[in-house]
Amino acid sequence: MFYDFTAKTLRGEEVSMRDFADKVVLIVNTASNCGFTPQFTELETLYKKYKDDGLVILGFPCNQFGNQEPGDADAINEVCSINYGVTFPMFAKIEVNGKNAHPLFKWLKHELGGSLGDAIKWNFTKFLLGRNGQPIRRYAPITPPNEIEPDIISMLNS
Repeated sequence: MFYDFTAKTLRGEEVSMRDFADKVVLIVNTASNCGFTPQFTELETLYKKYKDDGLVILGFPCNQFGNQEPGDADAINEVCSINYGVTFPMFAKIEVNGKNAHPLFKWLKHELGGSLGDAIKWNFTKFLLGRNGQPIRRYAPITPPNEIEPDIISMLNS
């Protein structure tokens, strides 16, 4: 269950996913140097628009795809906050595939497999969870965050 997991923030603080109980959660594996990195802007727009209604977006930087997240926590924070104005929670760099994949992502992939197997294919794969912590839908990296908005609204209203 989602609420059983923990993760470290960019500042190294351990956070329980229980902190996001009763929220609609959008989990995204991110990268600072990816063609999809401008999605941070749309993600932040959604977060600001719906956070007071119960949406939280959780960003998990990952360097497993084309070395697109080579920086340390400070470099990641700089790109997110200065370049894109990100205010939603960002976590420490993790792996999303393979034997060292973060347990949260192992679980997400098991619960919501991809179209060509469970592995995450690229940065900015997104997972939407309902207020009860249950995974609802997985979105491809090419899916712009604004196309997810109707699903977010539906989950916020349910």
